[in-house]
Amino acid sequence: MGMLVVSAVFVIILTALAYRANTRFRSKSRLPMQWGITGAVNWSAPRSVALAFIPILAIGALGFQVFMAMNVPARTGQEGLVFPVLVGNGVTLVAVQLLHFWLIERTLRRNVG
Repeated sequence: MGMLVVSAVFVIILTALAYRANTRFRSKSRLPMQWGITGAVNWSAPRSVALAFIPILAIGALGFQVFMAMNVPARTGQEGLVFPVLVGNGVTLVAVQLLHFWLIERTLRRNVG
């Protein structure tokens, strides 16, 4: 039950960050999604799709992890690792989303100036 609550908290955090970013980038109809090694944008997506991508990914990834933890027993000696790995994955998703927002902001500033 605790794993489900922690997963829900991470999804709420990611959704709140995306909602806040939506107001910050509201003047743009499309946002970059992928950059090449030179820093050029390879492709972009509509703003709503770009901002909803990681929260939806988190629902699937964290939900799958909770489902597996509830239905598949951990290997002997690894029982204590299930919860920390879930938290680590949630923190990683938040970090990736913040990195994405930072890259978007940097790209938009560079294109203006």
